[in-house]
Order: sequence, then structure tokens, then C-alpha cells
Amino acid sequence: MDSARPFGPLDFQLVLLRRMADFQPGPVEDARIALGASLAEMREANKRWQAMVRSPRGRGSLSRYRSVLGEPESHARRRIGDLDCDAYLWPLPLWPDLRFEVLAGPGGAVWNEWLVRAPGAPGPALRTAEDLTPWCCTVDEAARAFAPARPREGSAPTRWQLDLTLPGGGSCVAEFTWGLFQRVL
Repeated sequence: MDSARPFGPLDFQLVLLRRMADFQPGPVEDARIALGASLAEMREANKRWQAMVRSPRGRGSLSRYRSVLGEPESHARRRIGDLDCDAYLWPLPLWPDLRFEVLAGPGGAVWNEWLVRAPGAPGPALRTAEDLTPWCCTVDEAARAFAPARPREGSAPTRWQLDLTLPGGGSCVAEFTWGLFQRVL
């Protein structure tokens, strides 16, 4: 991977995979190979992404996503509680049934960034804890399937946890990276 070439969608997918490798090294390895990238290329993509994110002269968050992923597939205004924001969706070849969603407030400040189900794509049938398999669902899908769900702080900025209510009254904690389910704790 040539560090002089523009950082693009392939690199960005490698960044997402790099963080997921902490929990799901097997599927990440398979996905990395499917993308035709080496382990060194995945590390280099992550290094370049971190440099962009931390650069004092870097682009704002929303413009950074546009420069990396191109123009979004879709854009819509969304109301969350009493706040209005813009929702942008980008396709990623590695996950054809998902979209990378960025929620941005006034001035392009990014409030949230994660994988969500693509509009019109069927979601998984989630009925029991056994249905929660790596990469099977998004945060929103798990929260709806196992309501009431209570959000918890994750162990890193790109991680989320949910306390889920299981059928029969039990509960579990589900962990997500970039919005994609990784494991039950």
C-alpha cells in the first residue's frame, strides 16, 4: 500500500477491521484477505487514519469522511430528541447489507459514526442470545430485538455496549465495534 496515494474506501475498511480484530481476529483475517490487503497494509491504513484524525491542520470530521469515502449514497435530515442533525450514508464493499452512517450537527461536527443496516436490506432474526453471532447485527437492531436495552460506555471511542433483556427475563451485555456486534460479555 503506497502511503503517497490518496486514502480511500479500501483503507477505511481496513481501519474498521483493525479495531474489530481485538475481538474477532478470525473474521477480520478472512475479510482482510478478501480485500487483498496484507497485515502490514492494515497497520499502515490505521496509522494514516490516526494521523488524519489527530492532525491539528486536518479536515473537520465530516469533510474527512467525504474526502475518504466520496459523496454519500444518501443524506437526510433527522431529528433525535429535540436536536436536528444530518445523516449521511456510505456503502462499503466489505459489508454490502450495511452502510457507514455519520450523524453530523451544525457546522459538520460529527456526533456519531458507525455501521447501520442499509435501507431495504433485511435485518437478522434475533430471538435468543444464541442468535447473537459475530457481525450479525448493528447496535440499533440488537436494542430493538432485546428491549428494553440500556446503553453503556464502551472501552474505546469506537466501541459501544448494551445491556440487553433476554426472553424469559435474563440479561446480557453485548459489545459492538463501529456499530457492528462483536461478542456477548
